[in-house]
Amino acid sequence: MSIHDDEILGKAYDSRLMRRLIRYLRPYWGRATLALVAIVAGVAVQLAQPVLVKRAIDDYIARGDLSGVTTIALLYLGTLVGAFVAEFVQTTTLQMVGQRIMYDMRREVYDHLQRLDLAYYDRNPVGRLMTRVTSDVDAINDLFTSGVVSVFGDVLSLAGIIGILIALDWRLALLTFCVLPLILLITQWFRSHVRESYREVRTWVSRLNAFLQENLTGMGTVQLFRREALAYGEFDRVNREHRDANLRSIYYYAVFYPAIELVGATSTALILWFGGGWVLAGTITIGTLVAFIQYAQRFFRPISDMSEKFNLLQAAMASSERLFGLLDTPVTITDPGSGFRVPGSAAGSAAPKPKAKAGGIVVDDVSFAYVPGTDVLKHVSFVVEPGQRIGIVGATGSGKSTLINLLLRFYDVSSGRITIDGTDIREVPLAELRSHFALVLQDVYLFSGTIAGNIRLGRADIPDARVREAAEAVHADPFIRELPQGYDTPVAERGATLSVGQKQLLSFARALAYDPQILVLDEATSSVDTETEILIRDALHVLMEGRTTIAIAHRLSTIQDMDRILVLHRGELRESGTHQELLAMRGIYHRLYELQYQSHGPAPSGGPATSPTIDPVMADEGA
Repeated sequence: MSIHDDEILGKAYDSRLMRRLIRYLRPYWGRATLALVAIVAGVAVQLAQPVLVKRAIDDYIARGDLSGVTTIALLYLGTLVGAFVAEFVQTTTLQMVGQRIMYDMRREVYDHLQRLDLAYYDRNPVGRLMTRVTSDVDAINDLFTSGVVSVFGDVLSLAGIIGILIALDWRLALLTFCVLPLILLITQWFRSHVRESYREVRTWVSRLNAFLQENLTGMGTVQLFRREALAYGEFDRVNREHRDANLRSIYYYAVFYPAIELVGATSTALILWFGGGWVLAGTITIGTLVAFIQYAQRFFRPISDMSEKFNLLQAAMASSERLFGLLDTPVTITDPGSGFRVPGSAAGSAAPKPKAKAGGIVVDDVSFAYVPGTDVLKHVSFVVEPGQRIGIVGATGSGKSTLINLLLRFYDVSSGRITIDGTDIREVPLAELRSHFALVLQDVYLFSGTIAGNIRLGRADIPDARVREAAEAVHADPFIRELPQGYDTPVAERGATLSVGQKQLLSFARALAYDPQILVLDEATSSVDTETEILIRDALHVLMEGRTTIAIAHRLSTIQDMDRILVLHRGELRESGTHQELLAMRGIYHRLYELQYQSHGPAPSGGPATSPTIDPVMADEGA
């Protein structure tokens, strides 16, 4: 999806897109048919009204006979009631269908968004994706509620009026039709300008959403670096462009509808001028002239309505093109049996059943590149035995977090393979694969809800007692109990009311409550003060007991007691061993160790007394 995809306008009508849109209408054909019947009935009773007026004037009023006027009046009243009922049924039915179609489409889009790989979100701003789910679906809803079915009523009404006008008097009909070329010119001018105006409005709506999402999410950074004035200026520019695009659109509408009314009035004036003379000459009746004027006034209404529906159609085509572009984005990280085949496996063979969940991991000659040709990991291989604790260190950009992303299949390896208990992770269903892991990140993400809800994350099988036990084990229970409602305290968006350390403790409680087979820690203690870190270390020893653990750390103090430490440098696995073995090698790890403690004086060879973080720049230069 291009960054300019919101400027896509496409054709005014695309049969391929329309066929896909009609698919959403199929489950509601019954309701759509009811709306169609109501539209036909409404058109019929409205076309009957001028005929009734003609009969009342010619058959009774002109002759001075009022005996039948009461009957005609009652019939006319009946057509008004019928028109009301038909309009009510049509409107409510189409609106209900439209709401159900919007519900179905948004479900499908959100389901697809959840299955797309993280690389897709790396390329597409969240604000633009929000526009897909909201504004674009709304535009398609307008097509179903006011376009696909109801346009049939406009066509039927126009055809009926033309037939009746010709039947009543062909000369007056020609007078009515003589203004059609002018109508066509005005309509073509309107459609061409509104089309461009609509493109601009849609583009600026998307950019406004993207700007707001980015800057509201990063408001802390905006305020910290005093960018309020710059951000406000940029917002003002985008908001002003959006306003001006809407004002241009309003201008075209303000010209179009009065112009149609003016042309209609001109037609009526011609009918009165010539028709009045023909009435005086006795060639037509006064009732015919009155009926003709009423039909002429109704003649231009469906023309202007269809012009407006053309705009709805244009909007829906543009929105559907973008929406289907999203839905057609292939899901590259898939379950076995859904189109993906692990290189080297037999085509059509069933995915092997995973062995007993021991937690053994093998990374076999793995390479990976976010951008083709620029490898982030290069031929990395290592083995993690079940229950073994592994630490991973390295300078920023060495591929530590990328390795975790591959292990959890947020991305797929470019070459090589990763196995868990002997099974290639690409041959394990994603839900099952990720159920083996608990991931604790440096930047903890909390959802709106409660403290307890953020620990169990929707797992109904995790009871309150287990939630509390997990919180107690990682020393989160004391601060939770001090909150106004304890474990039922509401959590603000992204945990805004909690400190960084408190959010980190909750992430540990969440991991423990899930009782994972494999524990992954990605800089999990880097945002915690030293006192809290000591408490967490105690909890980690309990949490890591009997589990395979992979810990990425900048603080060497957090991984010194690991069974093995891997040292990554520029995407390559350069060193491997225990803390003491790596120090004895006097290689990259030894250099990291020296850099970490040089500002604190000599450190004992067995391990530091303090825990500053690695300077990644210096570490990279030293290595």
